[in-house]
Amino acid sequence: MAGVFEVEVDGVEHDHGLEHHDESNRFDMSKLSPEEKWRVEHARMHAKHKGHEAMHAEMVLILIVTLVVAQLVLVQWKQRHPRSYNLVTLFQMWVVPLYFTTKLHWWRFLTTWFIFSVITAYISYRATRKPLACTTPRLVYKWFLLLYKISYAIGIAGYSVVMFTLFGINLIFRIKPEDAMDFGVSLLFYGLYYGVLGRDFAEMCADFMASTVGFYSASGMPTKHLSDSICAVCGQPILVDVSEEGIIENTYRLTCNHVFHEFCIRGWCIVGKKQTCPYCKEKVDLKRMFSNPWERPHVMYGQLLDWLRYLVAWQPVIIGFVQGINYILGLE
Repeated sequence: MAGVFEVEVDGVEHDHGLEHHDESNRFDMSKLSPEEKWRVEHARMHAKHKGHEAMHAEMVLILIVTLVVAQLVLVQWKQRHPRSYNLVTLFQMWVVPLYFTTKLHWWRFLTTWFIFSVITAYISYRATRKPLACTTPRLVYKWFLLLYKISYAIGIAGYSVVMFTLFGINLIFRIKPEDAMDFGVSLLFYGLYYGVLGRDFAEMCADFMASTVGFYSASGMPTKHLSDSICAVCGQPILVDVSEEGIIENTYRLTCNHVFHEFCIRGWCIVGKKQTCPYCKEKVDLKRMFSNPWERPHVMYGQLLDWLRYLVAWQPVIIGFVQGINYILGLE
């Protein structure tokens, strides 16, 4: 028996047979606009799943239960074995988008991903060398701080374009809404993805360098003595006094009275997500350290990236696991 479905195109209902039906009602799908094609496919999907409400409810229940269980497992894993959790998450953040963009032939993303991977691989290689070169910590933090600022700016630009499109400002420049929205979402994707990935690599490099420099130990006591004129992050002399205004960068003093180069302590606290003093591990008050109101959103932005890490790295894995359960149970 021929399958029949009804679809409304341009306000008129058409009754189409899938095999043998009235030839007068047939039309060429290739001549339809993208919106009309979407409506035809939507009608086909509704016809295919009509009467499957119980099955769909079961699939939704499986999805909710899997999300809850996965969240509990991930939280316990992160608390009990943070190092392995961070490494696995970092690997997935690096590989999962690569799989989908390669499949979709997004060459622009693949180009930026390759450039980022090459530079970051070199920086990570320098950070894991023993003995650690005296210029490596500064190079590491400057690269990831630059990457952080670029991703932050791109993300803000993408968000602005999306909001301007929603308010119709794109029409002033005669730009189609779909083109403006695609451009804004693409910028958001680039900014957030490289922001998350860069912070994870920065934290990994910070852990390696902290153990190599020798300020950490199992007992919690520093294994090296820190001079008042030496930065505890990079080990280089501090040439600018805390009370002086530097030409290239300033000097920061924490509440524990340890002083650091501006690029070093910013990279350590914001990019590397370390909220303790690199030397004595005393808690760092980021609000007091960065009192400028224009810098505070950067800290909030870092917390946003932590949440998005779960969405990018683990959400595809959980959805794939749910689809596997549905396949085993014969649900569609």
